[in-house]
Amino acid sequence: MPRIAPVAAPYSPALQQRFDRLVPPGMVPPAIFRAVARNESLFIHMVDSGWLGPTGLLDRRTLPRALRELVILRTCHASGNDYEWHLHVDTVAPRMGLSFAQIADTRAAAPDAQLWTPPQAAALSLVDALVARRDVDDALYEALRRHFDEPTLIEMTQLVGLYVGVAMLVALARPERDEYAGDNGKV
Repeated sequence: MPRIAPVAAPYSPALQQRFDRLVPPGMVPPAIFRAVARNESLFIHMVDSGWLGPTGLLDRRTLPRALRELVILRTCHASGNDYEWHLHVDTVAPRMGLSFAQIADTRAAAPDAQLWTPPQAAALSLVDALVARRDVDDALYEALRRHFDEPTLIEMTQLVGLYVGVAMLVALARPERDEYAGDNGKV
């Protein structure tokens, strides 16, 4: 049972307009969106400012889609956010260029090196270091810099931080898992 009951349809015209921008017609907005919409002005601000879009938080279309989704899925796993991991797998992840084996591997304690390019493996290490220790040692930083420029590392770090924040919100609200007909059964 959710702690924060999600808003229910019919939605206010302002919320309906934002939900229409985020989800396909006929799809019930995710429970976490509807829980955040309990603070309607904050939810509207998040959508109108571009912080929240159809593929999640902070999608400025500057990171490669597969890399961005990899960072999100690994952050969800590392922060114990099973709800958001499944939401992305059921709605977004299969369209972002990751294979089903890669999607499943984002939950592995030690990712399978055979599944990842060196930049992707470095990104996985970045997420693990940030979430577990909130520290990036010099060796990891040097490995990251072989693959990513500073603006990309800053954006990836912000993305990790935002999705750790989502884990905190999920811990507070405890939304029920959404029942989408995604490809989750394959991973």
